[in-house]
Amino acid sequence: MSTRRPVFAPFAPALIKLALLPLTLSAQQTPTRPFPVDTASIATIHAAMSRGQLTCRQLVQRYLARIDSLDQRGPSVNSIIMLNPEALRTADSLDRVGSNAASRGPLHCVPLIVKDNFETRGLQTTGGSLALEGWKPNQDATMVAQVKAAGAIVLAKSNLAEWAFTPYETVSSILPGYTRNPYALDRVTAGSSGGTAAAVAMGFGTLGLGTDTGNSIRGPSAHQALVGIRSTMGLTSRAGVIPLNESADVAGPMARSMADAVRVFDVIAHSDAADTVTVSADSKRAPTYLTALARGSLRGARIGVLRQAYERPTLDTAVRRVFEQAVRDLRAAGAVVIDTVLVDSLDSIQRRQQGGCNRFKADLERYLAARAPNAPVRTIDDIVRSRRFHPTVEQRLRDAAQATEMPENAAGCRSREQVRAAMRVAFDAMMDGQKLDAVVYPTWSNPPRRIGDLNTPHGDNSQVFSPSTGYPAITVPMGYTRGGVLPAGMTFMGKAWSEYRLMQLGYDYEQATRHWKAPPKYTH
Repeated sequence: MSTRRPVFAPFAPALIKLALLPLTLSAQQTPTRPFPVDTASIATIHAAMSRGQLTCRQLVQRYLARIDSLDQRGPSVNSIIMLNPEALRTADSLDRVGSNAASRGPLHCVPLIVKDNFETRGLQTTGGSLALEGWKPNQDATMVAQVKAAGAIVLAKSNLAEWAFTPYETVSSILPGYTRNPYALDRVTAGSSGGTAAAVAMGFGTLGLGTDTGNSIRGPSAHQALVGIRSTMGLTSRAGVIPLNESADVAGPMARSMADAVRVFDVIAHSDAADTVTVSADSKRAPTYLTALARGSLRGARIGVLRQAYERPTLDTAVRRVFEQAVRDLRAAGAVVIDTVLVDSLDSIQRRQQGGCNRFKADLERYLAARAPNAPVRTIDDIVRSRRFHPTVEQRLRDAAQATEMPENAAGCRSREQVRAAMRVAFDAMMDGQKLDAVVYPTWSNPPRRIGDLNTPHGDNSQVFSPSTGYPAITVPMGYTRGGVLPAGMTFMGKAWSEYRLMQLGYDYEQATRHWKAPPKYTH
């Protein structure tokens, strides 16, 4: 296995050197202190630009300098696989748009961190695996194209659990070492979008894009005090994203605030001919999601506590206390909280699953075949023979290689779809019977584990309800455990296409509680 560390793009040293040059400001551009990129939001960036206090180039320079100081040096968060060598040139082109706000896109000059399973034209895309090292797709993933068209800059590609396999840690063969949690460097980021979460939390970009098959937007977001949105299946496109399980894969935003996450979501929630599951998206999406960002939405809202999602013997007592306070805060903001609500016959529904369903081989090989002859490998067998992967994923690759049936023909996969349909019926019946706007539960029942610890309880509560139904779930910071150090998140989940209502509730809770705080200040 190669030990070469392909961290940065070929032109990155020059890019970093430019980023570290002193900034020259005109007479009207004399800020009293450097623009705080580690806490910046879309709104504060655009406000500073409108005042003439910040250019797009200066913003990108500051982010690049921060990455240079803190990702592979200092605390060594180890979240960035490569930088975009075109970032400064893109910034210059956006600066030429001028100061007229009407001519800017909604994400004008917003530097994004993109998980390295999104195709990015001209940039290496690896899925975290050395098997795809050096592969540069010919096109952008739909979601990447959408945010670029809205004015965003792909600043960097972030680390992930290789092939997005694990929700528990972020480690891959393309970037040696674990990605570390900025709130406590000895703790995991969860998986598999942990690199995006760590980079956004650390202030290496304004926000990020991740993917979520069972957990991987919401878990890393909860572990790093971020907002993460998993949409209704079919509201956002996965075209151009390396698949793990196309029956459950969803892509979406991760941000330090609900407002930023919603602003990205408003751009990406659309139908896409390249992803047929999104055929209904344009008719189901809200005219705009931005109006959901209003105070007072919790008043009179009916919210159920879904204890089935999180109550187990290993529930951490500190997480329980933080969640109980969150429930009190919901009530204080005017919500009617029903404690407890139950999805009827949940156990019996889950027992209907007969046989296994491993879609990874079929989904990945279809994806690679569609990119031939550009893709460097074609099959799971090619990957296994290459030996270019992290040892921790070998068994999963070998298990996937043993699959002989296409998912459409596999009895286990058909059984799983029947279970999912029954879950939707039962969940809807609970929501309608109680007249609920949403249910809530801790996103994880336990704090982030120490790096290397795969024995103590993990506490992942994200795998069952949202992925099984295909319904939306949003995680929002709800506080901290272990002396106020380790972040914890609360999930708001609702029926299909209820993103607008969930955003209203999540935003009002966020604004009422103001839990977000930056990680410790690290210096190099």
